[in-house]
Amino acid sequence: MAAATLGSAVHRLRAAATGPARTALDVFAIRIASAGFAYGAQVLTARLMGWQEYGIFATVWVWTAMIGHSVTLGLSQGACRFLPVDQARGDLDHARGYLVAGAVAIGAAALLVAGVGAAILTLRPDWVAGPYRAPLLVGALVLPLFALQDFLEGLARSQNWAVLAIAPPYLVRQTVMMVAMVAAILLGAPAHAWVAMACMLAAAILSVAIQATLVIARMARTLPKGPRRYRWRHWLGASLPIALIDLANAGFTFVDVVVLGFLMPPSAVGLYFAATRIQQFVVFVHFAAVAATAQRFSAAHAVGDWATLSWLVRLQGRGTLAATALVALAVVAASPLLLAMFGPQFSDSIPILAVLAAGSVAASLFGPGEDLLTMLGGERLCAGITLAMLAVAVGACLLLVPHLGVIGAALGMALTTILRAGILALAAHRVHGLSTPVWTGLFTANPR
Repeated sequence: MAAATLGSAVHRLRAAATGPARTALDVFAIRIASAGFAYGAQVLTARLMGWQEYGIFATVWVWTAMIGHSVTLGLSQGACRFLPVDQARGDLDHARGYLVAGAVAIGAAALLVAGVGAAILTLRPDWVAGPYRAPLLVGALVLPLFALQDFLEGLARSQNWAVLAIAPPYLVRQTVMMVAMVAAILLGAPAHAWVAMACMLAAAILSVAIQATLVIARMARTLPKGPRRYRWRHWLGASLPIALIDLANAGFTFVDVVVLGFLMPPSAVGLYFAATRIQQFVVFVHFAAVAATAQRFSAAHAVGDWATLSWLVRLQGRGTLAATALVALAVVAASPLLLAMFGPQFSDSIPILAVLAAGSVAASLFGPGEDLLTMLGGERLCAGITLAMLAVAVGACLLLVPHLGVIGAALGMALTTILRAGILALAAHRVHGLSTPVWTGLFTANPR
């Protein structure tokens, strides 16, 4: 009976594994569309608010997103690790338990952090510069919604519902924010950072409501009602290191902006932030690949299907490199036009964008080392490496920015990103025996 069940699981897995390329394309298409709307929103806010207010908004949104990812406690990414395994093994009681446990834990953590932050801003306003106080208070309201939406995204990704996973947070939220900002200004609201954050709050409320309704309805069909069992120690034991990885990844996304916020005026932060918004087109390639394959890594590993797992590793690595290089070239070529939309002064962001894009392409040479460590076991090692590299990134920015300005932050981040990718690839090979760099297997018949 057990052998038959395992064989059936392997068969279903191989059938499902034929779709990662299509899933990645769906995810990438939505992220590109959302990036277009986000780009429009950023251009709009920059034009309406000016350098100073735009720089304040960028800084506050960076902190909101970074903390919002962190308070999920790793349970959002954990959904892609635990739910496919439980479902492949037919252990639906634990799968149902994970849904409830994740929602409760994330909701409690997000409300606690948001409450503490709002209390500090209210009781000790002198701790924060005046222009940042109102936007940060609104950000505290956005934070729980951001964390909940992150969990909903993880649940949808675990079931290979790519469109449902990313369309609400990355397409609906950005579109509503842009429309709300235009409406607010037309109705006479001041073009200030707190108004932009209030528009983001309205967008988050609507997008979370839509996504929660759809995910809950589909989950009810996938996981019919039944008993729930909980493995808090097991889940948190793996998810908390993943939370550290998420925190460090968020740090990698925003640490350069944060350091610049301390060392440079808001106008310089706005200049750099504009380049990073366009750089997101390049980063979305890796995001799409992870959304298509990470949960499949878990499912293949759960049933011991090493052939499918090795194939998925090669597919993700080589596909990501090719797509990242093409998108990076296109983005850099179009950067004069894209950055000019922000204003004539933003042409100075072109070298920043070119350096960041080159770093992303070089890092993709090393393949999905982080994803293997996170999904298959090795999350503590991955967290340690990522946190160490985050410290290196901070040091590099602190060292280079005083001498080179904003381009120093870009150089520091690009070099650290490449170094991190290489170390994670080595770690994945040591832990799981799988070689992730794209050149693996080019000259051998059976790479592993």
